[in-house]
Amino acid sequence: MIKPKSVEHFIETREKWQTEITKLREILCSMELEETIKWMFPCYVHNRRNVVGIAGFKSYFGLWFYEGASMTDIKGVLINAQKGKTKELRQWRMTSIKDIKVRTVKAYVNEAIAISKQPKKQVAAKVKRKAEFVEVPQELHAALKSDRTAATAFSKLSVSRQRGYAQFIASAKRTETKVKRLAKVMPLIKRGVAIEELYRRS
Repeated sequence: MIKPKSVEHFIETREKWQTEITKLREILCSMELEETIKWMFPCYVHNRRNVVGIAGFKSYFGLWFYEGASMTDIKGVLINAQKGKTKELRQWRMTSIKDIKVRTVKAYVNEAIAISKQPKKQVAAKVKRKAEFVEVPQELHAALKSDRTAATAFSKLSVSRQRGYAQFIASAKRTETKVKRLAKVMPLIKRGVAIEELYRRS
């Protein structure tokens, strides 16, 4: 990979995703962030604290939230790409410019900025509490209660995987949508896989 001299140079040297990365850059530059290059990628900083970065690879592009583990992730889009190694970093992978929803991106980034304003010890404590607790929505709880096999499989999932399913169901606004999502994820829960498997299959 060519070492970029600037964010413009980074974009120019991409074989893919130039338009998409430019769009993400425009959003981030409109917010209270300082733009720089770190680890050969565009990085956006608030008060010298890393908040979010932009990345582009062969199969996807997206955002890296440096303290993403403490974010609420209401849309269920954040993943830990290096489980067991990465504690706080979370990725939001995208594969089309249609995935860039400006209001949603800004909402996530604003939350990340707010977290960056908190003392690091406070954020670390929040991450620890979040890792130990999963709030299961009523619809998922009822579905698991009526299916012993799924309930057993769900109990054996890691906390992060349980939370992924819980957030996927809870983020649906309409009851009909929640029912449809439940139908999709119940087989995955029984298989003991993560919610990301749903996106890879779709």
